[in-house]
Amino acid sequence: MNKIRVLLADDQDIIRTGLTIILNHQPDLEVVGQAADGPQAVELARQLQPDVILMDIKMPQLNGIQATRRIVAAQPRTQIIMLTTYDNDDWVFDAIRAGAIGYLLKDAAGDALADAVRGAVRGESQIDPTVARKVLREFQHFNADRSAAPKQPAEDELPLERLTDREEEVIKLLAAGLSNKEIAAKLSLSEGTVKNHISAILGKLHANDRTQAVLTALKRGLVDLG
Repeated sequence: MNKIRVLLADDQDIIRTGLTIILNHQPDLEVVGQAADGPQAVELARQLQPDVILMDIKMPQLNGIQATRRIVAAQPRTQIIMLTTYDNDDWVFDAIRAGAIGYLLKDAAGDALADAVRGAVRGESQIDPTVARKVLREFQHFNADRSAAPKQPAEDELPLERLTDREEEVIKLLAAGLSNKEIAAKLSLSEGTVKNHISAILGKLHANDRTQAVLTALKRGLVDLG
């Protein structure tokens, strides 16, 4: 069985050591390298060609978002998950714009972290539910503040095809950070059916991936995490 190759990028040795123990304990995961700063992360990503990188945001010389931007430009097949103690909304948007596929907090359970790595290889995005709720509230406040002001139509505000009730359920669970498997269990569906719904959602929201679909749904008020 080919293992998923993981690169860790964090300026704290104790964090890298702990993550290595957690991930190497999984039979299908292997930590192939560790970087202590942004430039080293970029270089090791080039040398090792990992499947997934767990990237800290605040690192010396080159922060995680800057490093992510460089790695994604050079190696689009490498998936990057931001793993941080910060749940600041601005960091989330910057990380996603840089090309990160997920955004998890460092206090995530070991199994959840391993599942996020596996999901990243499958192209599945995951945003920590706490962060997702903060992002939603920010969009709701933003939309409320500008609702009374006249505005020019923008490209990202063009009419979208209406989602079905089931698709709305799926996008809501995506926004809450659930994986395909978790959504399937929650809605009593097969994983294949969930994937079909997600494909339909991507088309209707003119999104290239799950992360973009979630952000579009949040921005346009299509989901409410409650």
